[in-house]
Amino acid sequence: FFVLMTSLVANLAPATPKKSEVPPALHSTPPSLENNGCFNQRLESLVNDSPSKAKETSPFMGRTVSVVGDLSIDEQIYLYAQSRRFKEAITRGDDVSYMRINDPEVGIYLVFMMESTRTKNSFLSAAQFHQTKVNDFNCATSSFNKKESITDTVKMLAGYSIKQSIFVIRSHSEGACTWLHDLFQTYSRQMGLPEPAFINAGDGRHSHPTHEYFDEFSFLEQLNWNRSRIRIALVGDLFHSRTVHSKAEGLAVFDEVFVDLVAPTELQLPSYIVQAMQDRKYHVRVFTDIQSYMEMEQKANVWYFTNLQLERFGDKLRDQAMKLHEAVFFKEEWICQMQPDVRFYHPLPAHSPDVLNTVPLCVKDTHLNAWENQARNAYYVRTTLLAMVAGRIGMNFTGRPRTMVELKGEYVLPVPVSPATPGSAFAKADKGKSIKQLDMGMVIDHIGMGQTCKEIWEVIAKIRKVLKLNCISSHGVCKSSKSPGQLKGIISLPDMEPFSMEQTLRLAMVSPECTVNHVEAGLVVQKWKLHPPPCVSDFADIFCKNERCIGSPSRFESVTTFFKRQDEMYVCKYCETKHKYADIWA
Repeated sequence: FFVLMTSLVANLAPATPKKSEVPPALHSTPPSLENNGCFNQRLESLVNDSPSKAKETSPFMGRTVSVVGDLSIDEQIYLYAQSRRFKEAITRGDDVSYMRINDPEVGIYLVFMMESTRTKNSFLSAAQFHQTKVNDFNCATSSFNKKESITDTVKMLAGYSIKQSIFVIRSHSEGACTWLHDLFQTYSRQMGLPEPAFINAGDGRHSHPTHEYFDEFSFLEQLNWNRSRIRIALVGDLFHSRTVHSKAEGLAVFDEVFVDLVAPTELQLPSYIVQAMQDRKYHVRVFTDIQSYMEMEQKANVWYFTNLQLERFGDKLRDQAMKLHEAVFFKEEWICQMQPDVRFYHPLPAHSPDVLNTVPLCVKDTHLNAWENQARNAYYVRTTLLAMVAGRIGMNFTGRPRTMVELKGEYVLPVPVSPATPGSAFAKADKGKSIKQLDMGMVIDHIGMGQTCKEIWEVIAKIRKVLKLNCISSHGVCKSSKSPGQLKGIISLPDMEPFSMEQTLRLAMVSPECTVNHVEAGLVVQKWKLHPPPCVSDFADIFCKNERCIGSPSRFESVTTFFKRQDEMYVCKYCETKHKYADIWA
């Protein structure tokens, strides 16, 4: 199909071709844009076709798409509307030159470091349609075999295009596109290069945003472009499936979402994904097998299946594989019970000898089969997305753009002190033992307040390591005089100069809610309480503990680490793995 599509769209001339030149399979499309008021009312608020009000440049020019949320809801709707227009134009045999970049000085680089058939060929066909310089980078015989980093390789390739470069990257390194986008914001200016766009074509287990985009496009197509509500059944291995996890974000284009999770407990959707759905006000129901779901009066008309891939299973799950498979396998006898408007989707391959399939072969030739059209839609959506990030379309977009979350918040707060507060207040410790009384220096107090004695000692050790406190000092764990029954840690540092901002930030990361006291002439002259900082970045001795992350030292990419605080955790900017405060330190 992709070879056929490439040949078709690459040879479309401005003159309208005959209807017979369009493959018959493409004639069966849903009603045109004019036939759905709900979708069009929303679209009218996002698009202004008035030439006098159109922007000179597209707001999508140079945009990076690393995760689904890199396009706002309005921007995703715009993508789907333009993809629909493109698909219908091809179906009718209309001129589609409005979509084509048509500039040999623009370079599209396909950098696929992981094996791929459908994703790579749909992107290759999309790139060839645009009549740009297309570089299908051969990773098997490239500098990667010489252990060159992806960072250095992309720096090199970016200099080979006169105008903009667009990189479509599939990599084992999670968060690679986010890192490269951040890097090139500075590197492009230094080298006098146009800032490239990066599209994530799948980065390990992390994200595959364009797959989610054409999934949602396919759902909208089935529902006649009605965004008011959707009920979807997610069936199979929900625990390991990246395409299922991304539904928490992707389904937000619908006003009301009902999600039925059909999987045994061992393969159910992770709780944090379920929570993310509920936070978005999705209505979630849970079923442990298809049999119990089929007994429900109210079932979905959109079914999304995933297979059971045994290589993802540990020994315990492998032993239960057949039992788990039976719980999520759709039986042939149920086909006749499906309503005419029901459709089945699948991330493919739907049938493979190497996995436990969840959809029987007999479904393939029924009205339920929507996965083949779903796969074709990848071409239309990816072609449109390339046109957007190249700035070819988007000048008429008037919707709400993506908003960046501002990381702010004071984490060092001064605490009033009495002029008479003596430094000897830190002399008494647990059961009469003492910590060296200070005349001059610094005291870190309230370390690990309320934790166990063992946990507090671990925090004290971490503080000494992170702040490199290889100096004369004393430390200990004692009972809190102000909070009976609770323990706290203290580190006394005689003759120590006040901490720098970097040291203070490190301390706030490792021991949030501790207090720092500056002692002079035996008196506390300054006191601060430390709260968790909103973000932390660019320390040589912090890194993401996810070994698949682009920021992991095992990747040898020299990435600038960046963590942002989310509730009580710190989240890696690149792979979105959550860490405890103390766990990011080397």
